[in-house]
Amino acid sequence: MWGSRSAGRAGARLAAQLGFGAGRMTLLRRVMALPDPRFSTPRVLGVDDFAIRRGQTYSTVLTSVEDHRVVDVLPTREAGPAMVRAHIATLRGAPPAVSPRASSVRQVTGWLTRHPATLTEEDRASLKEVLARCPELDKAAGHVRAFGEILTERLGSTLPTWIGAADAGRLPGLTGFALHLLRDRDAVTAGLTLDWSSGRIEGAVNSIKKIKRQLYGRAGFELLRKMILLQCPPRDRNPRFCTRNAF
Repeated sequence: MWGSRSAGRAGARLAAQLGFGAGRMTLLRRVMALPDPRFSTPRVLGVDDFAIRRGQTYSTVLTSVEDHRVVDVLPTREAGPAMVRAHIATLRGAPPAVSPRASSVRQVTGWLTRHPATLTEEDRASLKEVLARCPELDKAAGHVRAFGEILTERLGSTLPTWIGAADAGRLPGLTGFALHLLRDRDAVTAGLTLDWSSGRIEGAVNSIKKIKRQLYGRAGFELLRKMILLQCPPRDRNPRFCTRNAF
């Protein structure tokens, strides 16, 4: 695309080779004069931000989640059982267990967060031993399994009940995570209920970053917006890749 590298200089060089008397500013004006692509109103709209100038200026990209197309660019703007580490740290300072080798934080975290059906008999026995030595961790394991069921079975409607139970348990890390979900309750519930995800939205943001690098920071917002709309076509992405912020 003319104008996408060095603010139109590459396009001007190509125009000269083809015998056209068009300078880089003329080419840029031609690009800016192109009409915006016409889109039907998206049924599922994704919203994300990207940096025009990191730490200073941010813009918003609107994406049709169903067909992966950028529909407009606007000029304005973890969880895991963290308490496992604290409890495993206390276990390391306890008297040696019968087992010659203590379970690591990574192992226990993996046992808790993996689907129970994927654990070997040895894994189940080791996890049972760890949980028997730590009642708080045993309680947390129940909450983790319940959340895993909500996640895999798309039971977003039961999230408030889970948050209430986790909050009542007063477990380090897990309670904070549960209450943090309340800040974006609608978005989290949608993510745990609907089939849509923001993986496609983030794909559009990655394309925008590439266009920004090609422009070398010399483009104003209007030119950047035009290039984004013209160079971000629909993509056939695998819908099973899931992240955050799907609406």
